[in-house]
Amino acid sequence: MAEAIYIKSSGEIERMRQAGKITAGARSIAGQAIRDGVSTRQVDRIVHEFITKSGAYPTFLNYNGFPGSACVSVNEEVIHGIPGKRIIRNGDIVSVDVGATCNGFVGDCAGTFACGEISDEAKRLIEVTRQSFFEGIRFARPGYRISDIGAAIQEYVESHGFSVVRDYVGHGVGRELHEAPEVPNYKADRRTLARNGNPRLVKGMTIAVEPMVNAGDWMIRELSNGWTVVTTDGSLSAHYENTILITDGEPEILTMADDM
Repeated sequence: MAEAIYIKSSGEIERMRQAGKITAGARSIAGQAIRDGVSTRQVDRIVHEFITKSGAYPTFLNYNGFPGSACVSVNEEVIHGIPGKRIIRNGDIVSVDVGATCNGFVGDCAGTFACGEISDEAKRLIEVTRQSFFEGIRFARPGYRISDIGAAIQEYVESHGFSVVRDYVGHGVGRELHEAPEVPNYKADRRTLARNGNPRLVKGMTIAVEPMVNAGDWMIRELSNGWTVVTTDGSLSAHYENTILITDGEPEILTMADDM
């Protein structure tokens, strides 16, 4: 049976807006820090300082044992890159996933950034991944189902020759980082629909929509560190995510900044 979906009150939504604003700022700060010679640990430190100085807590820090305040994933790394000694170089693409908890509520967002001059394919991958999010949330309105979002994302991504990761999905977000429902970025099969229930979207739902897109095949594997996920074929991967609120009409993006 699918878990119950937590519908937010107007007061809770306002607190989510506050958390979302801080989270969006952390993503922007991280993007500005991406340059040749910077380590992934330095990016993480910048994110941590921004979130804490904003009066929030880095949601990812110690979440199920994760050792950083941000997931910093480079090139073939899809998600959950552990910040460390790895040096970012010109030509790399870097996905940064951040979360901030403020007044008991969570904001969650991600983006992929270019370091210096990158290949045309990498540019297109980043652009398609970002736009696929917006194609998906065209259906983030009352009356549509969760599966409508994923189907739109997959159709757009595959029409541009890329593939959508299947093993990880978006999710509800609110008091917890991960709440019901799951939000697949692809046309869900019967098994997924049976587990998730494919609920209709209603006003007051808050969900994180986060396409993870590979330049090659959609297959992935987890590294021995138990966190970092990479493309099986070594192809580039990009990630774009925002926390959104379902309203009476257009969805409200709670983690949107002018540069994203």
